[in-house]
Amino acid sequence: QVQLVESGGGLVQAGESLRLSCVFSGRTFSAYDVGWYRQAPGKERETVAVMSSRNSRITFYADSVKGRFTISRDNYKNEAYLQMNDLRPEDTGVYYCNAKLVGKGLGSWGQGTQVTVSS
Repeated sequence: QVQLVESGGGLVQAGESLRLSCVFSGRTFSAYDVGWYRQAPGKERETVAVMSSRNSRITFYADSVKGRFTISRDNYKNEAYLQMNDLRPEDTGVYYCNAKLVGKGLGSWGQGTQVTVSS
């Protein structure tokens, strides 16, 4: 069974950076697409960034984070990362990683990591 553990969140000021990490275990990480998602207070969870398993250059970014956030993965370490630069107050929320096989749905959600950006 896949397990995902997120870390790296914190309280920062607008314009600062954070790097989130996600440790994957339980299956072969390289076979999974991996993504970062976030949920702001009172809002539904949204997709932030996704990276394909088959070609790490195939990525998706939400319009709101394009040019500021970068998703990456290390298949040897079984980890995924989200580098977040020029953070804005609207980036505040709980950030989750998730992984899926091609043609399958997302797995169970972990605890997430809180990101708070003050203005």
